[in-house]
Amino acid sequence: MDYEQDLTIDESALDVEWLQQARLMMQYGRYCSECKLEMDKAKEHLEVTKAELDKDIRANPDSFDLTKITEGVVSNTIILQPEHQEALDAYLNTKYEFDMALNAVRAIDQKKAALENLVRLHGQQYFAGPSVPRDLSKEWEAKEQQTTSNSKVKMKRKKK
Repeated sequence: MDYEQDLTIDESALDVEWLQQARLMMQYGRYCSECKLEMDKAKEHLEVTKAELDKDIRANPDSFDLTKITEGVVSNTIILQPEHQEALDAYLNTKYEFDMALNAVRAIDQKKAALENLVRLHGQQYFAGPSVPRDLSKEWEAKEQQTTSNSKVKMKRKKK
C-alpha cells in the first residue's frame, strides 16, 4: 500500500475519488486490523518469553550467576536476556506498524472530509474562472467603429 499516493486527491476527478473512497477506507481498515492482530500476538509472545525466563531464573539461579533471588533481581535478569530483547523488539516493531496503519485510517478519513469540502466548493463554483462584468457601452462603441470602418472600405471599392 502506498500511503502518499492513496491520500492524494485529483481535484479534476472528484467523482472518481469518491468512487474509490469506500474501497480505500475498507482496505486500510482491514490492514489496520491485521496489524493489531500481529501486535497482540507479539505482545503475547513477549509475555510468554518473560514467564519462561522467570521460571528458568527461579529454577536455576546459578546458571544466571545469581546468589539471591528477589523480584527485582529476577525482573532485571529477565530484561537482560537476549530472548526477552528479541521478543520486545518484535513487539515494538509490530506496535509501530499498527500505529502507522491507524494513522493511515485517520488520514483516509480526513481525505473523505477534504473531498466533501472540495465538492461543496465546486458546487458553489469556487473553481470557476474569474468573470469580468461586461461594459456594453464600450462594446457597442467598438462594434460601431468596426462597422463604420468596414462600410467605408466597401464604399471605396464601389467607387472604383
